[in-house]
Amino acid sequence: MFETSLICTDFSDGLHRLMDFIPHLAAGGLKNIVFVHSVPLWEEGNVPRVNEKGIEKGKKRLAQALENIPAGVNVQVEVPSGKPSDTIPKLVNQYKAEVVFTGTPTRSLMQEQIFGSTTAGLTRNMNVPLMILRPQLISTYTKEELELRCQHLWRYLLIPYNDGPSARYLIEQIKELAQKQRENFPRQCMLVWVLGETGRKELLQDYKAQAAQERLAQVKAELEGVGLEVNTALRSGNPLQEILDAALTFDITAIATSTRNRNALLELTAPSFSNEVLRRCWFPVLFFSPKR
Repeated sequence: MFETSLICTDFSDGLHRLMDFIPHLAAGGLKNIVFVHSVPLWEEGNVPRVNEKGIEKGKKRLAQALENIPAGVNVQVEVPSGKPSDTIPKLVNQYKAEVVFTGTPTRSLMQEQIFGSTTAGLTRNMNVPLMILRPQLISTYTKEELELRCQHLWRYLLIPYNDGPSARYLIEQIKELAQKQRENFPRQCMLVWVLGETGRKELLQDYKAQAAQERLAQVKAELEGVGLEVNTALRSGNPLQEILDAALTFDITAIATSTRNRNALLELTAPSFSNEVLRRCWFPVLFFSPKR
């Protein structure tokens, strides 16, 4: 699905463990891998400056990534000094990265507003997909489990769909990737449409269900047209709960989501579905950033 990636770690998110699994990441299709650790600027004194000691320390911790690299794979290490929200987009442009790995804990929107979130900031500033992995999972996987995970990151995608602008944008992004004909592109995906509960309005619910089924069939045909095996499901209830239940039921490896509106990621009073997935979902999330 992707060949060039940045793997960004602060050494508390568990993503630095992926240095031990480069052959397995390569088996999953990655050919160019850049491990990134952003060091805060040295703040003592009146003028912030490059943190040379922090850079040296970060390079030592990431040096393992440069050992025993498989043939046909290019691995590099970058330890810039500055805010990740500034350094990572620059490295994306420098290396022409197609996906950025990042880790963020599950948290509420209020917690994010109070404590901040590097990943939340990146979703607003990036124009390439983010692969978001929860630190609690990466840190507790055994080596055998991580070997499999690295090989099958995008094997079976769950795609929440409601025919809105963000959902259509997500489908177009997946179709665009499929047309590149890469070996590691997922051959299977699951389209899930969750209808909100409408109380006793059974006729309205039946009408919505029929319209949703028809639209799912059309989108399924679109994705099958680019070589994907597509399953569909129509559910009713709380969207996030139903999506997570579907992910468990169908053995999903990652949930794909997106938004076309950068301002939607700043919402506080009316958070979007994508926001809720990014903040609260324990599954790996492949987030497609809005195009600039």
